[in-house]
Amino acid sequence: MSRPRTLVLFDVDGTLIDSQSHILGAMDFAFKTRGLVLPPASEILAIVGLSLPEAFAQLCPEADAQERLLLVEAYKDSFASLRKSASASALYPGALACLDRLKHMDDVVLGIATGKSRRGLRHVLSNPDLAGRFATTQVADDHPSKPHPSMALQAMTESGAVRGVMIGDTTFDMQMGRAAGLKTIGVSWGYHAQQALRALADRMIADYAQLVPEVQNLWGEI
Repeated sequence: MSRPRTLVLFDVDGTLIDSQSHILGAMDFAFKTRGLVLPPASEILAIVGLSLPEAFAQLCPEADAQERLLLVEAYKDSFASLRKSASASALYPGALACLDRLKHMDDVVLGIATGKSRRGLRHVLSNPDLAGRFATTQVADDHPSKPHPSMALQAMTESGAVRGVMIGDTTFDMQMGRAAGLKTIGVSWGYHAQQALRALADRMIADYAQLVPEVQNLWGEI
């Protein structure tokens, strides 16, 4: 008997790729450009996954809307330059093999829900290892910031899935998935503390080899 069509929805930064050095570098540029003191790395990584306006609202609560807009533009300019001059962010170990395994499961469709812009995601998906794998791609340009469920709900609609699971490294991913009625799996190698993820995730994994069995375990199918 065939299983229900299932959306496996991935976050990008801190989940599929390790973009920490690019993010911190772009933040350093943005804050220096505006003559502001750069927050600690731990504070910056804590907002990864949010849309840029929301991220800067949390990092700079004292700044007015115009100043935050200028920070957003400086960050985007820096990230665009980094894409040209720096090596691409690496996939986490085991990610490609996991995606290959999921690709060959008839009942599974893959998607992305990320705080990146469309331009940023397009750059990530220019990697031949990732190109063409995802049936639905949701970005910050088109939705309210995570943890609002809009990205996950639209991904479900576009994929034609009847059930889904959100894979991510932040509490924002877990909250978004839950709000959209999806199952949630937290990854231990990303940017938010494992303890915070465990409080919200249906499952936690320590490496990509565990992902497919845990997805099937969510519905008692293994």
